[in-house]
Amino acid sequence: MNTRMVGWMCTGMLLITLCAGVFAREPAPDNKPYLKASEQDMQWWREARFGMFVHWGPVSLKGTEIGWSRGGERRGTGGNKGEIPVEVYDNLYKEFNPVKFNAKEWVAIAQDAGAKYLVFTTKHHDGFCEFDSALTDYKITNSPFKRDVVKELAGACHAANLRLGFYYSPPDWHHPDYRTDRHAQYIQYLHGHLRELCSNYGQLDVVWFDGLGGTASDWDSENLFKMIRELQPHTIINNRAGLPADFDTPEQTIGRFQNDRAWESCITICNQWAWKPNDDLKSLKTCIDTLVRCAGGDGNLLLNVGPMPTGEIEPRQVDRLKEIGAWLKQYGESIYGTRGGPFRPGKWGAATCKDQRLYLHVLAWPKETLTLPAISKNVVASSLLTGGDATVTQTEEGLSIAVPKENRQELDTIIVLELDGPANLASPISTLSHSLCVGKKATASNIYQKMSAYGPDKALDDDPNTRWATDAGTHSAWLEVDLGEPRRIDRVYMSEEYDRVQSFTLEYLEGLAWKTLAEGKHIGVECELSFKPITAPKVRLNIREATEGPTLWEFQVFPAK
Repeated sequence: MNTRMVGWMCTGMLLITLCAGVFAREPAPDNKPYLKASEQDMQWWREARFGMFVHWGPVSLKGTEIGWSRGGERRGTGGNKGEIPVEVYDNLYKEFNPVKFNAKEWVAIAQDAGAKYLVFTTKHHDGFCEFDSALTDYKITNSPFKRDVVKELAGACHAANLRLGFYYSPPDWHHPDYRTDRHAQYIQYLHGHLRELCSNYGQLDVVWFDGLGGTASDWDSENLFKMIRELQPHTIINNRAGLPADFDTPEQTIGRFQNDRAWESCITICNQWAWKPNDDLKSLKTCIDTLVRCAGGDGNLLLNVGPMPTGEIEPRQVDRLKEIGAWLKQYGESIYGTRGGPFRPGKWGAATCKDQRLYLHVLAWPKETLTLPAISKNVVASSLLTGGDATVTQTEEGLSIAVPKENRQELDTIIVLELDGPANLASPISTLSHSLCVGKKATASNIYQKMSAYGPDKALDDDPNTRWATDAGTHSAWLEVDLGEPRRIDRVYMSEEYDRVQSFTLEYLEGLAWKTLAEGKHIGVECELSFKPITAPKVRLNIREATEGPTLWEFQVFPAK
């Protein structure tokens, strides 16, 4: 996984970074069916909605990040040496003896959490194999432990009817041929590993690559996919081997609403992918929010745990997983087997639906009453899945939902609406922000290739599918909105693509001078700034530093209450 760690929102809420990989979505050619799984094979995964990810290896002895803490050369990425000398890191396996590893316990923990599938790191970028490969000596069966972890875990998953996925990293900083003039030999090694993994461990439901931006030619992916589908004809494959494959994988972030292509957010339960002593553990509220927002965006959540060097999953992580599972036992009908929508997720929460039933997950009550845009179907009945009473009013203008404070749940208040027709809509409905920026004049210092489709007005239009973008190589930029007249404001909301902003100031015009209203570092997926009310005719976002051309989905300014 990426070495970038979890940061924080401007408001103190959790911020998770975005994986920027984008692939074309053309269907697989008829003569190459192995490039894409069938809809029938995707069905179980779409219905599952929730899986458990496991990152583990000898590096747990040090408590540092898997792969990324390894010193030495990182061919294909450049720079950024890890803190553990390569000669130490590469020999940790000689001390690795996780005698308390119990595959059945791991599987039971996943199922108690409500996870419907498990994905395990068979090999990370550090090259260490958690399976008994005939192609290398750098493997778990040559450690003091000597047992094939992948074999035991596969057997436990199959026995418990838990779907199984194998993570495999095509990059390999340990292998002498990787990204050298002998890279063709490395490709043979890589393909050999996948042949072993697809041949020796029974049914495999997911192949989860982590290619660090490599291209299809870097891994000879077309032939690799063809072999995988021949050996495991019903498996599904993610988009990190240079090809679109079957599903997208936003990392450490909740993906945007997308119902035309499958996606799965991979997110850590703590901060680090591998185990770290005393790492910050996400709250139950954050975990439920994340799960609900993924499902509401029509995606899955793959929640990662990092077992300890003993082979046990840390008790506090287990406790959090059990809490998630307890919640799903009560309210899983609103997650499993549903589709996202018809409303796009918003600050208020998210919606899921199945057949003629619509579930409104209110994660943060905006006012006494939740107001949503109109839908084309009639509400024929309503109830409160989480207990109590709800009042639902439907008009031509929209829906109004009121729930007494005593019936509002801290984690998630779930209102169920029975409709007179299918709840799932092809085109999702956006909720209105009531931003003062909508329809106002916007200017910017830079626009991507001077294309109007990426103009500054696209960040002001209340449409989460449009964005202001800047040219590649842009490391500072500004976006200005003219409110038309002096307005009294006290809040700004921003949503960024790619998490590129490293430093910014929010400014307002007073007379002829720009004055600083607020400042920060990351904007990320969501950044909300509240401040003492001021009156100004213009507001400007001044991006002082960005790793690449910054781009914003939304820039919203709100009137003071």
